[in-house]
Amino acid sequence: MRILTPKKAFFYAVTLCLTSSYINAQDQNITVNQDSKFEQLLNEKRKTNISNTVNDRYKVQIFSGDSEKAKNTLNEFKQEFGDMDGTIVFNTPNYKVWVGNFKTRIEAERNLIDIRKEYKNVFLIKPNK
Repeated sequence: MRILTPKKAFFYAVTLCLTSSYINAQDQNITVNQDSKFEQLLNEKRKTNISNTVNDRYKVQIFSGDSEKAKNTLNEFKQEFGDMDGTIVFNTPNYKVWVGNFKTRIEAERNLIDIRKEYKNVFLIKPNK
């Protein structure tokens, strides 16, 4: 291992300082043109991600069947129970309508009683991912 003399060390330090002042990063502005529908799609995706949080939450399944009936059931539910969120989940071969996002089982069972008045084949679930 060679040790630099003080003269060479000083020369390298000065050279490094002078050359580093001329180094520039890229100074360019980028303009992104995107369709306005893209932003709408992102917002819908964000809503879906929020409603699909299934960590330790309970949900109520109100329907299981084909796609069109699932959409109709979800729309009817949103009209009747506007304060509760709902989502359609596809599990081969059925579309399932899950509603609510309850932290505790007691809270979910209280809402299940109200939902059961309108929808007969409902049950409480705790989905796993």
